[in-house]
Amino acid sequence: MTKPSKPKEQKVKKVVLDIGGMSCVTCSQTIEKRLSKLKGVTRATVNFAAEKAIVDYDPKTLNPKTIEDAIVEVGYKVVHESVFLQITGMTCATCAQTIEKALNEKEGIYKATVNFALETATIEYNPEQITIAGIRKVIQDVGYDTIEPEEGLEDREQKGREKSIRVLKYKFIFSGAINIPVVFYSYWALLPFTLPTLPIDNFIPLLLFFLATPVHFIVGHDFFVGAYKALRNKNPNMDVLVAIGTSAAYFYSVAVTFTGSGSLYYTTAVSLMTFLILGRLLEALAKGRTSAAIKKLMGLRAKTARVVRDGKEMEIPTEDVQVGDVVVVRPGEKIPVDGTVVEGYSGVDEKVITGESIPVEKKAGDEVVGATMNKTGMLKFKATKVGADTVLAQIIKLVEDALGSKAPIQTLVDAVAARFVPAVMVIATLSFLVWYFVGMGFVFALTVFIAVLIIACPCAMGLATPTAIMVGVGKGAENGILIKSGEALETVHKLQAIVFDKTGTLTKGEPEVTDILTFTTSMSNPLPRQKVGKFSEEQLLQLAAVAEKNSEHPLGEAIVKRAIEKEIEVADPEFFNALPGHGVEVKYNGMEILLGNRKLMKKNKIDIAFLEGRMKDLEEDGKTVMLVAVDKKAAGIIAVADTLMEYSAEAVKTLQQMGLEVIMLTGDNERTAKAIARQVNMNQVLADVLPGDKANEIKTLQKEGKIVAMVGDGINDAPALAQADVGIALGSGTDVAMETGDIVLVKDDLRDVVTSIQLSRATMTKIKQGLFWAFAYNTALIPVAAGILYPLVAILLDPVFAAAAMATSSVSVVANASLLKRFKPKMQRTTKKT
Repeated sequence: MTKPSKPKEQKVKKVVLDIGGMSCVTCSQTIEKRLSKLKGVTRATVNFAAEKAIVDYDPKTLNPKTIEDAIVEVGYKVVHESVFLQITGMTCATCAQTIEKALNEKEGIYKATVNFALETATIEYNPEQITIAGIRKVIQDVGYDTIEPEEGLEDREQKGREKSIRVLKYKFIFSGAINIPVVFYSYWALLPFTLPTLPIDNFIPLLLFFLATPVHFIVGHDFFVGAYKALRNKNPNMDVLVAIGTSAAYFYSVAVTFTGSGSLYYTTAVSLMTFLILGRLLEALAKGRTSAAIKKLMGLRAKTARVVRDGKEMEIPTEDVQVGDVVVVRPGEKIPVDGTVVEGYSGVDEKVITGESIPVEKKAGDEVVGATMNKTGMLKFKATKVGADTVLAQIIKLVEDALGSKAPIQTLVDAVAARFVPAVMVIATLSFLVWYFVGMGFVFALTVFIAVLIIACPCAMGLATPTAIMVGVGKGAENGILIKSGEALETVHKLQAIVFDKTGTLTKGEPEVTDILTFTTSMSNPLPRQKVGKFSEEQLLQLAAVAEKNSEHPLGEAIVKRAIEKEIEVADPEFFNALPGHGVEVKYNGMEILLGNRKLMKKNKIDIAFLEGRMKDLEEDGKTVMLVAVDKKAAGIIAVADTLMEYSAEAVKTLQQMGLEVIMLTGDNERTAKAIARQVNMNQVLADVLPGDKANEIKTLQKEGKIVAMVGDGINDAPALAQADVGIALGSGTDVAMETGDIVLVKDDLRDVVTSIQLSRATMTKIKQGLFWAFAYNTALIPVAAGILYPLVAILLDPVFAAAAMATSSVSVVANASLLKRFKPKMQRTTKKT
């Protein structure tokens, strides 16, 4: 399957909006359709489970206000944040006007009001576009300052969800409390005792009317509003079915109450509403649990930071830290922002970012990441990334974007759901007519009509995919795997071939000294003593390091680095001369040292014939051989190679066991490539491939009908990553590859490629399970509610049973998706390095 070519890059902006008022998946479709019709919108995605809209638009044609107006126009609301700030430095009313004007002109701020007398500002804003720190900066840029509000910024999503759950709880308690006397008085004639003498015929119907009416109109308010919006937009949803079903029972009972003929259905109306609200409450609770991973990420941020300014330590809000600030972190404190250590030594727990549980040692020159935990010592570091630029902020943004995307399977579900409600209304109406005209009477036919409307549940179908993706993306982020879209998450489980770049992916991309051979290297197989200088390994390494100290060649740097690691003194040579294509010659401590290749030795007439066997063995292993000669005699061999990443072989083996075709793609020569391939037990190698031709190799595999993933470091592999069906980029620790790849692995651990596939398979399993049960539920129970099994299973015609079954359907689908939180990589993690 060939991935379609990407369109030319356009200058588009993205706005993320929190949406309120959606009650089912049809609502999200309504908003999507309206936004897609706006001129200038290039992409609009609305996620019902996450309650977000992500819109890409052309700023020359459109602005966020128009986008929000379109959402409001179809009957929904955009949730705004507001903040109250105390302002200092104002001296007159003009100051207030200056601040107000600057704030209102800032993108992301809807409305700002500044009160000079009270020295306050009330700002309504979109937190997805601008932070409180950004608002303060606008005020500071026009010459004023703010006082920190008493309350810190909380998770707005969690606050909104908690409020919604609280309202649903109150409604359920109210409805449930009224349901008890309604049921009691509806069936009082069946009680084994008699009630006090009352004008029963008049009293009971009126009492039930007064009890049921507030439940119908107050508890059911949201259903009726939702139904009105849906019908106004000609896109009927679940609310329409509920509104028609409950209203049929309620208004029929009202007519009976005041005409005196017929049966009362107040019990049905009130019980239906009670079960429906309970279903929504349980669904909201379950949906809240599915987004726990994202909430956890957002809650990782440190609220304050201790910085050194003007020689003094002071505690400030994290959002006020600026690039270049020196930040002090004591043991047991969170690191507030990203930076580079300038002083101190400590172990830092980076599990929240990389998923690794073992603390990483940090010293001067090392990078630290915001939200990680300082464990043992005190650290001082210079802030390099703050606010939206930090690794954690980038991760949260990636996760939120992924939640706003749709998996391809959702397109099919949306198409079915869009036609589902009209189909149910037709089935309900036909069922009513059939039972009425076969002589079962109006009441029976009405009961069937209500049962069919209530038991139908498009919500279960609509929730199956987004809730599973929400949990899957969040779980990936917890493990240092950033999945950038629902499409990528779905495609990964279908992969047939995995292509790995060599340098920087399978290997570290940094040459290391692998072998030092002198006549004392191996007593069982020494080099001929009479033909080489008598130096130990340490002495040979020291001489080679002195020779390469002034060289800029990567191989020379590897030698010097190894010497420093072994705490060997590397002095300056007395004479240095680089010989391009040959090596270097230096003079040091009275010795003439040559370090280079065969050409250099041959040019200086140094006998190396007896070393050829050793040299070829090393070269067959993909190593670069450098010869060392001292005073015209061979002194030994130093071999340098690009070494394997940790766990490369382990990851490749596991992928092969999973039935995937594993291929190496590299620009290196075939001998070196095959040497690395042997070390990881990889059979297929594509060598001598220029960077520009790597994408063509991916195309060739795709033309063979294979679904291909490309794994690379996100630098020179960008075209191949883009061409692959799934591009997997290594994030190089703290450098999150934001633009390259569909999946980003935060830590350079190739086992996470395996974990990505396992997570995708687990997520798709949950999606398919949810969709299967949702479709099976509707396929089985709608005909039953229509009376196909009557009179064998008469209870299934009861609308109250239908409401309970409908609620169970939605809750079970969401709860099943939330089980993904238990996902753990099946690959055995070892601490042994490859």
